[in-house]
Amino acid sequence: MTLPEALLRELADLLGDGLRTDPGERVGYGYDNSRREALPDAVVLPHARAQVLELVRACRRHRVPVVARGRGTNTTGAAVPVDGGVVVSFEHMDRIIDIRPGDRCAVVEPGVLNGDLQAALAPHGLFWPPDPTSAAFSTVGGNLACNAGGPRAVKYGASRDNVLALTAVTGAGELITSGTATTKGSTGLDLHRLLVGSEGTLALIVEATLRLTPAPPARRAVRAIYRDVSSAAQAVARLMAQPVTPSMLEFMDAHAVRLARDVGGADLPPDAGALLMIEADGDAARLPHDIEALMRAAGGDGLVSLDDAADETARTRLWAARKALSPALRTLAPGKINEDVVVPVSRIPQLVDGVQVLAREFDLPIVCFGHAGNGNLHVNLMYDPADASQSQRAQAALARVFALAISLGGTLSGEHGIGLAKRDFMPQAVDAPTLALMRQVKAVFDPDAILNPGKLLPLA
Repeated sequence: MTLPEALLRELADLLGDGLRTDPGERVGYGYDNSRREALPDAVVLPHARAQVLELVRACRRHRVPVVARGRGTNTTGAAVPVDGGVVVSFEHMDRIIDIRPGDRCAVVEPGVLNGDLQAALAPHGLFWPPDPTSAAFSTVGGNLACNAGGPRAVKYGASRDNVLALTAVTGAGELITSGTATTKGSTGLDLHRLLVGSEGTLALIVEATLRLTPAPPARRAVRAIYRDVSSAAQAVARLMAQPVTPSMLEFMDAHAVRLARDVGGADLPPDAGALLMIEADGDAARLPHDIEALMRAAGGDGLVSLDDAADETARTRLWAARKALSPALRTLAPGKINEDVVVPVSRIPQLVDGVQVLAREFDLPIVCFGHAGNGNLHVNLMYDPADASQSQRAQAALARVFALAISLGGTLSGEHGIGLAKRDFMPQAVDAPTLALMRQVKAVFDPDAILNPGKLLPLA
């Protein structure tokens, strides 16, 4: 679309050099880590919430789409401006406004990098639990928009569990605040938890009050290798049933283990059919007892080996297998579709077995690994994007993976969100009355449907 000249004048007056209209400057804001792309008609870089409020009001008057953007690390196309319009990049709204150790909270703008926030919290002995792979260069606003999680979510929760209050601009051009800087509250509807995970389709977050957690003084890791996925999944169920909650519980299937060993050079036995990386954190005096409890739960039928890392060097060595995996995946195929489906923990074997049936049916390598304690596995479909047949098979296999996860009592995503990639599968995961209610909520927050159109909710 072509933006009205009147709107461009309004934006120029409002933002000055924070308005970008040159195609060469706009192109860098038109894609995310999904590799989808579309050119926005303009890019704006606000410095303050007042500018966000006025630019949304201006875009609403002219019925122009508004797409919020952090650093573009999302993998579902949620930040791609498919209908053109104005991309709002929050890179200049990156202040840590306040850190309040006594209240265990921090107040930040949406453009703050997760990694920068963690560095600022460390001297206070605190951290913010969400730790996606992209933490070093993803923004807090982006983490909140897709409810990012990461390995620590098994113990500490995802983004939605670690936010106390939000200030945001709705699609109606209203500034709203929901929640308080307290860990308890029962005053009306819980709107800030509704906004987390809404992918910028309801409102643009301009300030967040985050729930912080004391940093554990010590941590230790255990690596458990099993003969098959079923044995590993049974161990996961035992681990999550006993009182000591692991701070991380990561899974790798047989294909992932083989890649990490044969390509990545990880020290793993040839009879490894599945692997669990188990980590505990807490008081140094208590930690050996916790590790002992976790090792007992990890034992049982199908266990091949159990290795305890007594110090940081040994811990790093144990994690080498997981770190070797991502580079090793590139040897299978130049393209990868990485989707993060969720199933009940007890259904992990059926998910992994079903995925391998699909791998054989569609003649494509598919590798599973991820956050076993939450039943949140990353299913990696490997293919050559330059091969039309492989691309078609990969998309067909992806649809079947989603159907499989839903049939097992799971759902489409645990931490990546929906965006464009999973939008059309929403009717399989969410019943019609619930989808209708979601659309009604969208209409209240965004009456003219200008905020991130085409994302999350399937087209009516």
